[in-house]
Amino acid sequence: MDSVKKKKTAKPIAIIFLTVVGVFTVLQLFNKPLEGKPVAKKIEAPREVLAILENSCFNCHSNEQKLSWYDKIAPVSWAVNKDIKRAKEVLNFSEWNYSEGEHKGKMYAILNMMQSGKMPLHEYTLLHPSAKITKKDIETIRKYTLSLSGLTSTKQEKDPHQSIETHHNSTPAKFPVSPNGVQYTDAFKNWKVISMSTLFDHSIRVIYGNDIAIKAIETENFHPWPDGSIVVKSVWKQENFADGEVRAGEFVNAQFMVKDAKKYTDTEGWGFAKFSGNDLHPTGKTASFAKESCIACHRQLAEKTGYLFDVPMKVNTERLIKNLEK
Repeated sequence: MDSVKKKKTAKPIAIIFLTVVGVFTVLQLFNKPLEGKPVAKKIEAPREVLAILENSCFNCHSNEQKLSWYDKIAPVSWAVNKDIKRAKEVLNFSEWNYSEGEHKGKMYAILNMMQSGKMPLHEYTLLHPSAKITKKDIETIRKYTLSLSGLTSTKQEKDPHQSIETHHNSTPAKFPVSPNGVQYTDAFKNWKVISMSTLFDHSIRVIYGNDIAIKAIETENFHPWPDGSIVVKSVWKQENFADGEVRAGEFVNAQFMVKDAKKYTDTEGWGFAKFSGNDLHPTGKTASFAKESCIACHRQLAEKTGYLFDVPMKVNTERLIKNLEK
């Protein structure tokens, strides 16, 4: 009797097992391999920096994937391929066609993401523990990133915005106000860096965000940006040295964007202002200057970045991809 019962129990278990194996096998027929692309231009950096990036970042953010066997099996491979595609659209170390200023901005972004624990992703390091970033790794990336701005780790800890103070040391005691009510403040010198950029005029531009703006970026909650968000782009002329080193030279202006949906209805909820020169003289004679010269261009970026030209380092990639597909 016992043997008969065992046979009856074993039969459905075998059927379930074969069914699972069958379904798993069928899934592999729809397992499209990740599209391989050649390395166009690899990021150039010191060997110790590249070693960290290759170990912790390249599997998603490059054309040089070294995937584990379980990353290549459906249905896991579907999620892996999707994540890699998104990651490379944001940052690709194998297509590093950036200027010196852009390279510097990208490295600051990478440093910020590592220091905040955002990258590598926690779910990725659970399956790939060797990709975890250590404090020593962060310090190595930090020293290299600071060196791009002519700073050392010691200088940065002592005065994280030394270059701003040096090139902007004649700030008037009473801060000026733009015609539309946006007031200059030097508090941005202690804010986090959102991004960096350069233009055809070879200026160096550093973009800062206040606590509200930074939180919006970290939580991907900038569609729309919350009221109280302030973004400041500080601009300097680029100073070139004989040995090829580039530093911030003469201060040009500080460009403010202040989010107040009720106050700035004519400019999509953003108050724009520009304060130029060491005397920080504001642009515009009337409050309508921003409506005439600012918002028209910024509207082009409404859906993608919430009216900002410089895309935050952490972006809602899914929303961005949908907008690009329209």
